[in-house]
Amino acid sequence: MNNAPTTYMQVNQSPFSQEAEEAVLGAVLINPDAFLALAAFLKPDDFFFVRHQYIWEAFMRISERRDRVDYITVHEELRTLGKLDDVGGAPYLLQLTNSTPTSVHAEIYGRLVERTSLRRKLIKAADDIKALAHEESRPIETVVADAEAKLFAVTESGARRDLKSLKEAVDEYFDQTEYRMLNPDIPRGLPTGFRDIDELLGGLQRSDLLIFAGRPGMGKTSFLLSVALNAARVGGRIAIFTMEMGTEQIVQRLMSMETGINTQNMRGGRLSQSEWSKFVKASTRLSTMNMFIDDTPGVSPLELRTKCRRMMHEHGLDLVIIDYLQLMSVGGYENNRVQEISYISRSLKEMARELDVPVFSAAQLSRAVEQRQDKRPVLSDLRESGSLEQDADIVAFLYRDEVYNQATEFPSMAEIIIQKHRNGPTGTVNLHFEKSLTKFSDARTQSANLRDL
Repeated sequence: MNNAPTTYMQVNQSPFSQEAEEAVLGAVLINPDAFLALAAFLKPDDFFFVRHQYIWEAFMRISERRDRVDYITVHEELRTLGKLDDVGGAPYLLQLTNSTPTSVHAEIYGRLVERTSLRRKLIKAADDIKALAHEESRPIETVVADAEAKLFAVTESGARRDLKSLKEAVDEYFDQTEYRMLNPDIPRGLPTGFRDIDELLGGLQRSDLLIFAGRPGMGKTSFLLSVALNAARVGGRIAIFTMEMGTEQIVQRLMSMETGINTQNMRGGRLSQSEWSKFVKASTRLSTMNMFIDDTPGVSPLELRTKCRRMMHEHGLDLVIIDYLQLMSVGGYENNRVQEISYISRSLKEMARELDVPVFSAAQLSRAVEQRQDKRPVLSDLRESGSLEQDADIVAFLYRDEVYNQATEFPSMAEIIIQKHRNGPTGTVNLHFEKSLTKFSDARTQSANLRDL
């Protein structure tokens, strides 16, 4: 005979399992030690019956005081809260205890309660999305974004992490290190395509938030696109969110980098026959790369996260690039820009961890740089929020001396100044910058090419 709890669902009624809910509560009353394991993933609103929600809330309040959860303490807590009669009084508590023969299967019953709760939340989200779809006065883009937000809120609530023992963590790290020793030629992270940067950072590491800052006109966008192009060449799946440029401008820059054709000539259609041949071949190559561009202005962190989750599900995802962070928007912070930027940076770090991909975002610097004799940026120059420095795993700055000094000895040199590296060394890497192509390349490679000429 099958004694498993039954999940009930009727037409126009939410799914629930009364037997499972009663078994969970009874198991805790029999064995209070079971509560902590269940409380790691169950919340009061996971219970369908209101009286069960009241009893679970009483469990939580008693546990928070570090008292023992049992029939007496729960009875007194419910009486103090004025909820004892609402749950059915002392007889119902006794019924829960007597009808649960064992607490051994408490977690199994708890998972069933969790699953039915998730189904109810999905049904509620579907109803809300249906109501949104009927609001014809709202722009469809807003409706879609709000619908994704409601669905994401449900799926996020189920993505809770359990505690991991040190033994499990050490075993995983041991396996990773052993694999790297046996395969030394395999990059540790997604390569940027710049040799010295990859040596310093070990490539772009999963779950890292990287902030790349510089003053306007330094070439931040060009560097980010160079990294995206290099990563895509080795099979990386890249999502580019650009709020400063349109998709056509991004493609134009990528084509210029790939072909070596001046952007002005490309924009004006002034291409020689040989350049046209390069253009056609580059178009074919770029079309095969897994790069996706979104030029929605003022995208919010929630919109960005839902789009990345969708891309990961449909195509896979290895790198997220954002140009640039201060152009993102969040409602409710109209009078406090510092708090808004703090929320954005924290959201980007959470997204990097949740999706387990590097998030590489450009950022603006304050004008304080312009007041100093040495205009190389420092961490305190990050604009509008110190939380950027706090949340980021890596903070790098872009500096080109020719922007400030026309008589500089090295007009094509760019410095990538890595001032924060949470898991490794800092330092400065010199790159070559080809202004007409808005293209970065390794300085050592460029020097070798010049010697060959």
